[in-house]
Amino acid sequence: MLQTEFEFTLPKGYVDQHGNLHRDGVMRLASAADEIAPLQDPRVQRNEAYLSIILLSRVIQKLGDLPDVNPSIVEKMFAADVSYLQELYERINGNGHTQMSVTCPHCNASIVLDGASLFRESSLGE
Repeated sequence: MLQTEFEFTLPKGYVDQHGNLHRDGVMRLASAADEIAPLQDPRVQRNEAYLSIILLSRVIQKLGDLPDVNPSIVEKMFAADVSYLQELYERINGNGHTQMSVTCPHCNASIVLDGASLFRESSLGE
């Protein structure tokens, strides 16, 4: 079965207006509409860098206890978290697969990991 949702834990976490920290979330695979619709947004037309803000707000299905993730929330995230989410987005959507090559820091062996399995097996409480 195709995995369409991926759990994540932000490196820093989003702090809401009440001071609550939200780190655990779920991102879904992007649809063609997710990538096309934001191009019509005036904020993107004024500043192309805003595309990633809108795109992330469309594909993040859950973040902590927040009822909704919108562009305003993504705008207020720490840069490290936005960078992490952009990398996750690219990893699960970019090349059609979620495999990545890594080198073991202990023995220097090169191995290929299936990112989908890693996300599925990771715990949200990390």
